[in-house]
Parts: sequence; structure tokens; C-alpha cells
Amino acid sequence: MAQLTDTGNLVLLQQDSKRVLWQSFDYPTDTLLPNMKLGLDKKTGLDRFLSSWKSKDDPGTGDIYFRIDPTGYPQLSLYKGSQKRWRAGPWTGQRWSGVPELAAKYIFNVSFANNKDEVSVMYEMMNSTIISKLSINESGFVQRSTWNDHDRRWILIYSSPRDQCDNYNECGPNSNCDLYNPDAFVCKCLPGYEPKSPREWYLRDGSGGCIRKANVSVCRSGEGFIKVAPARVPDTSVALADMKLNLKACKQECLKNCSCTAYTSADERGFGCLMWYGDLVDTRTYSKIGQDIYIRVDAEEFAKYRKSGSTLAKPGMKAMLIISTAVAFFLMVVAVLRWISWKKKVRERQNKFDFRFTSSYLGDSPSEMELNESRKPSNLPLFDLSTIAEATNNFSLTNKLGEGGFGSVYKGILTDGREIAIKRLSKNSGQGIEEFKTEVAVIAKLQHRNLVRIVGCCIHDKEKMLIYEYLPNKSLDSFIFDKSRGSLLNWTTRFNIACGIARGMLYLHQDSRLRIIHRDLKASNVLLDASMNPKISDFGMARIVGVDQIEANTKRIVGTYGYMSPEYAMQGLFSVKSDVYSFGILLLEIITGRKNNSFCHESSDSNMVGYVWDQWKEGSAMEVVNLSLAEPYPEHEVLRCIHIGLLCVQDSAVDRPTMSTVVFLLSNNTILPPPKQPAFIFTKTYNRGDPSTSGGAHSLNDISVTLLQAR
Repeated sequence: MAQLTDTGNLVLLQQDSKRVLWQSFDYPTDTLLPNMKLGLDKKTGLDRFLSSWKSKDDPGTGDIYFRIDPTGYPQLSLYKGSQKRWRAGPWTGQRWSGVPELAAKYIFNVSFANNKDEVSVMYEMMNSTIISKLSINESGFVQRSTWNDHDRRWILIYSSPRDQCDNYNECGPNSNCDLYNPDAFVCKCLPGYEPKSPREWYLRDGSGGCIRKANVSVCRSGEGFIKVAPARVPDTSVALADMKLNLKACKQECLKNCSCTAYTSADERGFGCLMWYGDLVDTRTYSKIGQDIYIRVDAEEFAKYRKSGSTLAKPGMKAMLIISTAVAFFLMVVAVLRWISWKKKVRERQNKFDFRFTSSYLGDSPSEMELNESRKPSNLPLFDLSTIAEATNNFSLTNKLGEGGFGSVYKGILTDGREIAIKRLSKNSGQGIEEFKTEVAVIAKLQHRNLVRIVGCCIHDKEKMLIYEYLPNKSLDSFIFDKSRGSLLNWTTRFNIACGIARGMLYLHQDSRLRIIHRDLKASNVLLDASMNPKISDFGMARIVGVDQIEANTKRIVGTYGYMSPEYAMQGLFSVKSDVYSFGILLLEIITGRKNNSFCHESSDSNMVGYVWDQWKEGSAMEVVNLSLAEPYPEHEVLRCIHIGLLCVQDSAVDRPTMSTVVFLLSNNTILPPPKQPAFIFTKTYNRGDPSTSGGAHSLNDISVTLLQAR
């Protein structure tokens, strides 16, 4: 009898005795489900392990394996072929040594067995309504995901390997991989050791590892142990375990044997002993959670450690205790006074940071009331770098969402479970502190359903980061310019996205407390939430102008060519009508599925706007509609949107409608005025740089612009 259980296990039973003859849980592929064992049955020899697919499209057995290695002291490892790629490490009684994420209160219970019958691990959900899985992919990553029923998608909890120090034996033997000092080499020799090849070490190649310092003795010569923490312990396939010993007895046992190089507790709760004899391979440290490992060092090294550490074991302890207490009290008073002074300076710096714009930066000065309003503190949370590093798995590649003109964007999960997107500005980017201040100042005060919501920011030395709400569908350009994903957007969705963008721009121009000109509206700066609602983002180029101010002038042309209005690109004049022009380009891109600045058509040497204008004049505007819109759609509504788009990209700013008019025209069937000729087309290649690049100041000589003349 075959039976499919609620856990997903397909079981073959002997009908009378109900004896299990075979079950699918004994032969996992690339996914580990709750109540499924991973590990070795010592009695039968059955080894349950995960193996990846060959590729995304080929479910054949690949060369990535995730299994428990029973050699030495059992540990969980990821392999590529026969080579270790990453170690989760040994079980510490509460978690795997190399998976600090499991230290938090989790959604499942973990059962680990290591006895004469088996060595295995099994996860059991605390709440049976929650669906979670652990899987490996052909790229060599182990990923824990949980199903979000509301959004109908898998939420990634963690992914490993997540950073450079997770690579197996990254720094060679007898070394420690440490990511938490950004100014230093990640590889550091363990106490009592020195680089095997100083030259390679200087060149930031730690693969050769470290060796014991020359001319020292660690055998009955006053040697001792130095603690390294919090750490993932070295490879335990060469470690010896004695579960009867506690940590104190473990130290004595290791000290008796001159070949013992390190020891630690097998279980973090204080029992069991692990000892290493020989090289210590694949050690790394963490920022908060990890094990304590004790490294054997010579007497001189140990004396340095003791001198820099506790001195209470020396004679005169009582007198020193009194003196040290007095000194500690004095230092505490000094520290409190310095802390108060520091807080005062931070508060002053934040008040200066929040919405401080000089008249020259704003262009023409807005009213005094508006300027005072802009200087009010935003109460925007300031995150520690360590918090952001932990949320993004130390800015791992698996958390990277993409790159923009000013840096990279990462997905993160805060300790309270909130998903965030972190815009990490490149230290060498064109965006300086002024653009950063602008983006924080502008977006922190804005509240609208079609604008991305900022959660906070992070400033640490040269690091500048903006923390936003996480939007799962990423940016609009990933849909409308992609043939396969474009078919997911029917006309109704596209129209609603266009209307949402228009409402967001109207809020910036008219309904917010300050008039804001975005200056870089484009498809990649429109993000989509789970319901495909648009959210305008990236305010690094934005300008605040007075409510009554019509236009402003700048010598620093920033933005994206192809979306810039002619008066801005040619003369540096920008206004709300500049944003209207950009919206018109974006509206036509939503309809056509073509990029304006990289358009190519066999029957036209114009850009996308020129092509749409030609088709409009010839009465065949429906020819420009994206072919992925296969389902029936209201032609009159599509034509109306093309008409509105052409009105927005007219040459003269005076002829273009305002965003309030655009919103009205999109939602009402009033008679539209005939559009005049569009502004310009780009018919030549850019002299330097990518035409789609935004984020830097560009000279007008960088491009060749041809005005579209009347025909």
C-alpha cells in the first residue's frame, strides 16, 4: 500500500503489518522538509544527504552536496564534488557552529542524534501551519526559506555561504578569518602563529596560512591557552571528542599532551570536550554569536596575554582591587561626561544634517516658513553598521538586489523580522554628502502611497546607507523591458501603474509641504510592491524649490539622458515641467515596452519618441503597442495614453501639461488638444559613458543632440 502523508513523505507499507518497506524521506533530492532526517544510519549504512540539480532546467543529480560528515567529530558540510565548499560545523547543542542565525528563537525545534545507531539531524515545526524548507541549488548555496501565504511566495531566511570567510579554508591553516575590521586584511594568524609567507600575506593572499612562531616551545615550558571568540571552531574531522569531560577537565587533558593545539566545549551548555592535534583549519570569527576556542601558545605569548588581561591573580590583590576600583570610578565619571558631550554633538550634527539646505543649493530661496519647515528634525532612525551587516549577512552576494549609478542595493532582514532594502552608496561614487543629505531630507518628510518609504539611514566613517521598505517585485524596468516578464503585466496593470506614478509626481509637485522636482524619473526608479503598486524612489537628484517658484537653473546636469527635457539638457533649466517630460517618456515606454535611449527599429532611425510620433502622424499609433499585450485591451484607452504621453514630451515646456492636468486627463474622457512635435531625438552615439547612466554631473559636450525638425 502506498501512502502520501501530510508531511510530504511517500511511504510504501506492507498492508497487514503496516511495516515500512520504503519511504521517499530516505532518499532526498535538493530539499529538506520538516520531519525529514539528514545523516547516516550506522546500522544499515543508509546515508541521507541533499544533492543539487544539474541546472535550473535539468533535475538530474548535480555536483553540489550537503551532508553530515561522521569523520572525527560529526559536522555538517557543503561540497562541490569531493571538495568542501562551506562548513556549517559541528552541532553545539543549540545550533550548528557556523550558522549563528539559528541562535535566535526559531520557528522549529531541532533534534540532533549522535550515538551508536545514527548521526542525524531533523527539524520539526513548532507551528504546523508554517511551511519551511531547506534547499541547495546548482550555484552552491544552502538556503532556508519560509512560505508567505499572504504574498504567495517564499521568504529567504538565510543563505550560506554568505561572505568571504565562509569559503572553506579561506585563510589557510592556523589562521582566523575576521571580516569585522574593514581596514585590515581579513586573514589573521591565530595567537602564537605567524604568516608562513609574509610576502603573500602582504599581497593579501592568505591561502598559505600560518605556522608556529620560530624558536618557541609549547611543551611543558610554561605554556598556556588564549581564548578566541566568538568563533566557528576549526574543522572537526580531525578533532577528538570526549563527552565525559567538562571544560576545565578538557583544558587539563589538552595541556598534558604536547601535540594538543586547541580545545573547546563540544556543547555550548558546558559539557563535552573537543581537542585538536595538528593544524587548525577553517576558523572564523563572528560579530556576536559563536563558540570559545582556546589556542595553545608559548610562555612568552601567554605572558603578554595575561599582562593585557586580568591582573587580580598577582600578589597584593586587595590593594590593587581598591586602587583599580577608584580608578574605575574616576574613568566611569569621565566616560559619562564624555558620553553626554558626545550625545549633544550628535544631536547638533543630526539637526544640521536634517533638512539643511543653503540658498545657493536650493536655487532661488523658498519662503522663510518653508525653510524653517525643512529644518525640523525628521526623527529618522539611525542604524548601526553592525545591525545592517547582520541583516544583510555581511552584504553577501546572495542578498544583493542590484546596482545603480551610486552603489549597490541589498535585501536585509532585521531582528524583528522586517524586510528592508539597503542602498549602500559606493565610497567612490559621484554622489557625495550633498546628494545623500538631499535624498534623506526629501524622502523622510514625504508620505504617499506611491512614494517609497524610508525606514532609516546609516552613517559610519565613509559609509553612507539608506534603508527603505523592501518591495518584492523590484523595479518597473525589469518587467516592461523583458519579453518574458512583460507578459505578466496586462493593460489594466500597466494603466494602473502609470496612474500611480502620476499621482506620486503630483504629490511631489503640488500636494507636499515643499515643491519637489525629482529630476531622475525613469523606469528603474519606480519600484513595485507585492500588489504591483508603483513606488517612486531614488531622490538623490531631487531639488526643493519654493511653492511659487516656476523654474531654477543649474550648471551641474544630472539625471539620465533620454529622460531629460530639452531645456534641462541644453540650458540647465529645470522645473516641474522637466518631470512632466520624463513622465511622458516613461508612459510611452510602459505602452511600447521599448527603451527610449536604446530604441532600434528597422523602419526608423529615430529614438522611441520619434518612432511613436511618426506612427501617430500616419494614423497608425496602435502599431507601437507592446506585442506582449496579447489579450484584448481597450484601444481607445491605449490611444488616449499615447496622446497624453506625446503632450508631455512637447518641445516647449509651456505647451506641456502640469501633473495635476495629467492625472485629470488619465481619469477622465475629456477632449485632448493635438500634440505638437516632440522635443528631440538622439541619432548619434554618446561620446563617452553609457547613455542610460545616471548619477553623475555631465558636460553638455558629452552628447550629440539633433533637434527633430518639422517635416
